[in-house]
Amino acid sequence: MPDVVKNPLRGSGMPGFAPMPAADPAPVAELLAHCPAHARTPLVDLAELADRAGVAHVLLKDERGRMGLGSFKALGAAYAIAREAADAGGPWATALAGRTFVTASAGNHGLSVAAGARLFGARARIFLARTVPEGFAARLAEKGAEVVRAGATYEESMAAAERAADTGEGTLLSDSSWPGYTDLPWRVMEGYLQLAAEAIEQVGPPPTHILLQAGVGGMAAAVAAHARAVWGDVPTIVVVEPQAAPALIESVRAGRLVTARGPVSAMGRLDCKTPSMIALGGLSRDADLFATVTEEQAQTAVATLARAGLATTPSGAAGVAALLAGLPGVGAESRVLAILSEGAEDG
Repeated sequence: MPDVVKNPLRGSGMPGFAPMPAADPAPVAELLAHCPAHARTPLVDLAELADRAGVAHVLLKDERGRMGLGSFKALGAAYAIAREAADAGGPWATALAGRTFVTASAGNHGLSVAAGARLFGARARIFLARTVPEGFAARLAEKGAEVVRAGATYEESMAAAERAADTGEGTLLSDSSWPGYTDLPWRVMEGYLQLAAEAIEQVGPPPTHILLQAGVGGMAAAVAAHARAVWGDVPTIVVVEPQAAPALIESVRAGRLVTARGPVSAMGRLDCKTPSMIALGGLSRDADLFATVTEEQAQTAVATLARAGLATTPSGAAGVAALLAGLPGVGAESRVLAILSEGAEDG
């Protein structure tokens, strides 16, 4: 069974955290209505996975085709950039001409920054750690981004992006947040509410459990906030991290934001040792359980999903990994919602 911690702050949250995640998806839907690439992603009721996990239903929100970018991250940075363009006014294609957005990424966030920047006439400069697969770097370049390799970890590449922004090379657009840096990451997280709204429309009656994988925690916090707004306390919300990057679970244990320690994880998009401040504040209020999964458990989930024709990565399968490894309170009557957050790597 995964390492599981019951959230002692459920309902109240960690004190002193502001702002909290948005919960209303209406502004996101209004803006996405103008995007020709936008389409609702499917929800898959996977009977063979339910049988293997010993539950009634496993409902997978399949984000692998989101806007042609291969992951839920398409909803985040590109949405934040679109908000900047709407505020700037003028023709969409040139609304942000002369602007540059800089960020660090383990791949998918960078693709969203690159796509959003190109759409509105801006430039993107993406810092990648040496551990990020070359296939992601190539995809970023295809989207018109300048790719800069910096450091051995996400944290080191993030520090390089911050330095670039501090020296005037562009506007920092991170999917994480910290004291003094909240406005743009709050917008990034707001974009993820589209995923949550779609899933709630598609799933019908509330699930008994929602499994949300987390790196810095932005997607998990956004989905949890909207689920609580719509369904209240009904679903048990479980946040899942790599055992090698237990940033949220250790922060909840400590009652404060902490930076975790651990080796490099194959769950590359989740291998973030410091949580987003906004996400931690929201999840400390909204999540019931925090769990970690091992590298082996994630690989087992990847193989299980592949046999069902759903190719993904260890990061994309992390929620399913926790389900297959066993979670307290999950049984034969459970109806579980999980997120298939990204497609298979292509290099």
